[in-house]
This record gives sequence, C-alpha cells and structure tokens, in this order.
Amino acid sequence: MMIHDFIASDSMMMQTLPASEYIFPDPAAADPEGQGLICIGADLSPSTLFEAYTHGLFPWFSAGEPICWWSPEPRCIIRPQDYQPSKSLVRSMKKMDYKITVNHAFETVIRSCSLPRSYADETWISEEIIQGYCRMFEAGYGYSVEVWDKEQIVGGLYGICIGHGCFGESMFSRKTDVSKMAFYALMLLAQENRLPWVDCQLVNEHLLSLGACTLSRHAYLNSLQDVIKHPPIDWKKYQDSVFSSKTIAQNAWLIE
Repeated sequence: MMIHDFIASDSMMMQTLPASEYIFPDPAAADPEGQGLICIGADLSPSTLFEAYTHGLFPWFSAGEPICWWSPEPRCIIRPQDYQPSKSLVRSMKKMDYKITVNHAFETVIRSCSLPRSYADETWISEEIIQGYCRMFEAGYGYSVEVWDKEQIVGGLYGICIGHGCFGESMFSRKTDVSKMAFYALMLLAQENRLPWVDCQLVNEHLLSLGACTLSRHAYLNSLQDVIKHPPIDWKKYQDSVFSSKTIAQNAWLIE
C-alpha cells in the first residue's frame, strides 16, 4: 500500500448503529472485587462493540475462546495535556523525517499489530477481532495512525473513538521509535480536540513511562458518560493531510 492509494469514502462517515441485542451488566455490580472480568459471550458487531465501549468494557480473549469482556480496576489512562515526548524521540523524528497519516490504512495497522512479537509468539488480536474492528472503522468509530518510510508502513496504532472518548487498542513498530511517533501524533490530535484522556485499558510500566496514570473504575465510568456525549472529532481534516515527523517535532502540533 502507498500513501497516495488512500481515498476517503462514504463508508468512513459515522453511521447511526442499530441497538445492540446484548445488554452489558454494570461493572461494579458484576465485579465487586475488582478482578476485571465482567461477562462472557455476545459478538463483535459494531452495535455490540459500541454498547460495550460506552459502558466501560472492551473485549480481550484468545483465538478459539469465548469472547471475554473486561473493565479493569483501576483503569489506565493518559491525559494528553500531561504527555511530554522524550528528547531522544524528538531528535529521532527530526533526523528520520517519516511521513505520518491518520486513517489511511486501518486494516493494515491492525493486521500488523496482530503479528507475533519478539517477546511473544502470538497476540490476542485474532481474525475475529480484526474483522470486528474493521467493521467498526467502516461505521466511523475506529481510527488509526500510520508512520511511513517512503511508501512502506513501518509503524502505527489503532483504536476506537466515540464522541470525545478515545480508546487505544494496540500499536506496532518495525523501526526504532516509530510506534512512539504514532503515539505522539495521537497525543497532539487529542490535545487539539481537547480530549480529557485517552483510555489505555490495562496499566503497565511502558505506559506509565509515557505519562499514563490510573483512575478508579468508578471515576472512569463517570467520566466516560460525559465524554461520549460530545460531538465526534472531525477526522476528515486529519485524513486529508500527510504530516512530517520532522515538522511535528519542530512545532509540536498537527493542525493549527
């Protein structure tokens, strides 16, 4: 795939989804001890994923297993205004001058995220997950950030966005620092749209090193109900552009 192969289509416009046939339980009532697992079953249709994310749940399961829905206690988030890129990342972005795009290659990104890593033979991103999230993207509720070296994608990330609720899912990297570049671009996009947080789901040391923190599940769910009511991000103004990692590093913005 090449950068200029991307053509925005009507299928990427946000669609009104039919009501889900599944009703998810209240996480606090279903999981009073805070173990995280809320329920098992349902499907990965856009309506079901929309229902889950707007109630603080996300799917996490291995291929061949039933779909498990989680709402961890505590919840890991990052506040975009608190994010600061490292000096080494900024130097790398200025030196390499990769191209960065938004929503140009969602399926390529999620499939790249599904590939084995150096530290793991498999990921939780099964074909079922890929198909479900691609349909969510086509319905207008998914996003991706891609990093290109000439005409090849070398890194990126993807997630779900509903209103001002931005939910990160996974990232990948084929060259040094490129997933961090995609993450920096996402933080700038979130800052420019005044998103209060980006959901990182489960806490780990890597996310904490990027500036992430935790919220109690109760606080997260309360905030969630506010942010999903906001008008959606205008993705088109980002989709229509090709950004330079060098320019981003110099100016610390995507679109003025």
